[in-house]
Amino acid sequence: MAKRKKKFSLALSSFSIILLLIFMLGILSHLLPKAKFVGDVIVNGSGVVGAKLSDILLSPILGFGDAVDVGIFIMILGGLLAVINSTDALETGIQVLVKKLKGNELALIPILMFIFSVCGTTYGMLEETVGFYALLAATMVAAGMDTIVASAIVLLGAGSGCLGSTINPFAVGAAVAALPEGTVVNQGIIIFIGTLLWLSTLAISIYFVMKYARKVKADKGSTILSLREQQKMEKKYGKEKIADDVALNSKQKLTLILFGLTFLVMIIGFIPWGDFGVTFFDSWTGWLTGSSLGNWWFNEAALWFLIMAVIIGIVNGFGEKKFVDTFIDGADDMIGVILIIAVARGASVLMQTTHLDNYIIYNAAELLRDVPGFLFAPFNYIIHIILSVLVPSSSGLATLSAPIIGPLAAQLGHNVEATVMTLVAANGLVNLITPTCGAIMGGLALAKVEYGTWVKWAGKVVLTIAITNILLLTLFTLVF
Repeated sequence: MAKRKKKFSLALSSFSIILLLIFMLGILSHLLPKAKFVGDVIVNGSGVVGAKLSDILLSPILGFGDAVDVGIFIMILGGLLAVINSTDALETGIQVLVKKLKGNELALIPILMFIFSVCGTTYGMLEETVGFYALLAATMVAAGMDTIVASAIVLLGAGSGCLGSTINPFAVGAAVAALPEGTVVNQGIIIFIGTLLWLSTLAISIYFVMKYARKVKADKGSTILSLREQQKMEKKYGKEKIADDVALNSKQKLTLILFGLTFLVMIIGFIPWGDFGVTFFDSWTGWLTGSSLGNWWFNEAALWFLIMAVIIGIVNGFGEKKFVDTFIDGADDMIGVILIIAVARGASVLMQTTHLDNYIIYNAAELLRDVPGFLFAPFNYIIHIILSVLVPSSSGLATLSAPIIGPLAAQLGHNVEATVMTLVAANGLVNLITPTCGAIMGGLALAKVEYGTWVKWAGKVVLTIAITNILLLTLFTLVF
């Protein structure tokens, strides 16, 4: 086995990257034209409001208000994971899995990525994936790979689905709903375009992840992680050699069943069944959290995780003191992740405060009006990439952009369905790599991967996906 390379990194921390971006946005707001108002209403596209120093400094703090539900969810998730880890059920279960898959561990990668992608394309699963980073980090490290592989499985898997949304109500649904009355779209064409974007992006992602995973598994020294990251990975997820006689006892098996049920119910709870005409859960599943399955958000999921943590503690004979101490320690471990997610929301807060989002989208529409037909999709894609860095929320971007871009496409004779999917795909691409996406920054923090390292590894993947997206969307715009 080759000697592990000593790789050092001087990359900025996630906090520093996000805060620098916020300050840059504040400076930019003073370099652009001043906004004009009619009363209290801004004249669309007229300009921006220069950010005061207090606006810049307050935006990360105000980001906490936007992220409070996600923060509570992640904190309770941390408590649940701590309770699970204290039983040794998860560690033992991972060891048993790796032992059974000996020689075939790589087969997990496409299977898991496809499952995550299905969740992404149907209901936009992204921030909900944060808890899976730690789980897969432990699994992949035990299988002889690294936390880049684990992060890529979750992020590129779910991200592929979000990029190629088919029936995702938070992306496609929000965009279609935001179109002005009279702008007609064919839902079947949207699903067709979304499916091709989803599967092509997933195929590209699986190829790159598998290629890297094989290399690392064959030679640990080929990891892209810096020495500091490797040390953190080993400390958090590195375990001693798996014993030949490793096995789960009956209590550990029950614990893992309950743990799996916890995440399964969470996923079912987040899927907006009503949007698909499914009413099965409406009348009988709301008694525990106050909201029926299909109408959950992070508050309901947090409550569910807390309940299951208590149940798992009881099953394993935890006393009150042991449970509380363990849970609090786990929640405490998530504080850094929560801070990163909250601060990342600060960029969007400042965009709204300065009306920079309004200025960009209206002037971008005017630019698109004058480009040749074969350049409409590429220019639209690039514009929404820029806008998505500043507005990472898929529903937020759709609500902001679709009322302007959709009618413009119809007016110019371009396919509206392809135009809608262009903004969805661009937003999905950016959310694979942008530091303003809390799911990325929080997930990487859990996996002990620095943001700069992720960008270095994922850059080629994202570029390949972008080129493929542009070619497909240009074809759809011209043909349909």
